[in-house]
Amino acid sequence: MEVKRELSQFDLTNIIVGAIVGADIYIASALTAGLVGPFSIVLWAVAGLFAATIAIVFAYCSYYVPRVGGPFAYVSEAFDEFYGFLTGWSMWIAELLALPVFAIAFVNYLQALVPLTPAAEVAVKALFIGSLTFVNIVGVRAAGRLNDALTIVKLSPLLLLIVAGLGFFLVRPETVIANYTPLLPLGLDNASHALVLIFWAYAGFEIGTLPAGEVQEPQKTIPRAIVSGMLIVTLFYLLTNFVLYGLINWTELDQSTVPLVAAGTILFGSAGALIMTVGALFSVSGSDESGMLGSARLAYAMAIDGLFPRAFAKIHPRYGTPYVILIAQGAIAFILSNVGNLSGLISFAVLNLAFSFLLTCFALIVLRGDDGANLRGQHLLPLVGIAICLFLLFSTTTFDKVAGVLVILAGIPVYLFYSPKEEVHHLKTLFLSEEAVFLRRLEAKETYLANLLDLIHTALRRIRRPGSREPGGR
Repeated sequence: MEVKRELSQFDLTNIIVGAIVGADIYIASALTAGLVGPFSIVLWAVAGLFAATIAIVFAYCSYYVPRVGGPFAYVSEAFDEFYGFLTGWSMWIAELLALPVFAIAFVNYLQALVPLTPAAEVAVKALFIGSLTFVNIVGVRAAGRLNDALTIVKLSPLLLLIVAGLGFFLVRPETVIANYTPLLPLGLDNASHALVLIFWAYAGFEIGTLPAGEVQEPQKTIPRAIVSGMLIVTLFYLLTNFVLYGLINWTELDQSTVPLVAAGTILFGSAGALIMTVGALFSVSGSDESGMLGSARLAYAMAIDGLFPRAFAKIHPRYGTPYVILIAQGAIAFILSNVGNLSGLISFAVLNLAFSFLLTCFALIVLRGDDGANLRGQHLLPLVGIAICLFLLFSTTTFDKVAGVLVILAGIPVYLFYSPKEEVHHLKTLFLSEEAVFLRRLEAKETYLANLLDLIHTALRRIRRPGSREPGGR
């Protein structure tokens, strides 16, 4: 069965928005308060521009290399499998680090409802990671349907916060003026590091870029969809943070581990705190569930290429999921959740992401123009992307730089040991089939903000054509 290549600009925009917006907004908003104060709102806009630039680079790479594998495939095609492996290795490390981040955030927001002892925190992290690992092994499809059903539960608190917050500012403008004055109380010394932490919230666009063979008129559709998607995400992030920094003074935000609960309390009292807490718990759980499967899939792809332990390619005989790597990731995430902290884990994740993005930008320089494609900005954007990635790498902490070099170098003996091994051909053929790739992309779409866009799009379409039926509709 051949896959129909009929993804429109709206479809691709929806996938990109859904791939980016998750629980990050519950986590990242307060991390920069003590670094740059309310000037963080400006950095959220800058980070959106950074992410959009690199996202278009990814999309153009997918045009020239229209197959599964993401940056691993792009860099391997442009250079060789060694550099492709280092790209996939650093991206896998970055995605792996997101798992303990969400475990820590889940405990922080749960503390807003139920005080936990240190021992109870460890137990909750173990239960949280263990249950999501179990769900990914035995019930991914059921979990996806549940995630769809809970979309409104996850999104409503943030939309409520935005609407109520903007209404509050209309009644009491002096509050927002006071909390935004001065805009830059701490200077710009820590602005670059703050930008690193904010950039993490935009990560996910690399998942949303599809092989161009599945998209209508890819030369026009891909860049337009990415620009549209990034504008929607950036607007959503800016509105949420504008309300947050307008309601709460930056000095108080700096001390908060649950910033949106504090904002909900100001607007709606204890009921608001409960609403924001429940929304955060559902969002964090959903994001970690999808992130766990995504990082496992990347490790699985490298394993069937013969570049990771063969055990990582083992499929559960009953459930058809890569259970070995899922269990291994769960164990690593649990350990890191008890020894790491939010800002440290996020900063190190961005360093690894920036390294893989850097190699992808170089790959586009090599790949572009092979078939005379007229992709707008394909000569300039990779150069801008390289500058952005170098800036992000430079802006991480000294510890991150040293540890990052060691982690990347640690990938070399892994490659040297496993690269002579044979590919797991039958698994690779199944995994890379066009139909499997297409279905995985649609199933993996995070429905956090994307479903809302889908509902609005459907409603508008029916208003324009009253009484008409969708083609093939029942």
